[in-house]
Amino acid sequence: MRVELIYDGTRIAAAETSSKGLLELEGMAKKGMYEAIFHVAGWYRSQQVALPSPPFLDVVTYRFGISDPAQHYHLPFKCTPWGYSCFRGGA
Repeated sequence: MRVELIYDGTRIAAAETSSKGLLELEGMAKKGMYEAIFHVAGWYRSQQVALPSPPFLDVVTYRFGISDPAQHYHLPFKCTPWGYSCFRGGA
């Protein structure tokens, strides 16, 4: 899945998840608000999943804050074509 990372209105990283669904993004070195943008419908289409037109979920934006850049932030994102869950995971 394509994921973009935005800080202060600027895209600071963009990458595709691995075949295991993992992605490590660098760039969260500053305190503040971030957005992770997940291209859900594009990923499901690439997996040959039939989606309605328009898809129920297309692009999901996950806004989160970094209060201590020295900490590790694990941001699990779980989704189906119909819903998603996102949270701060353990270190």
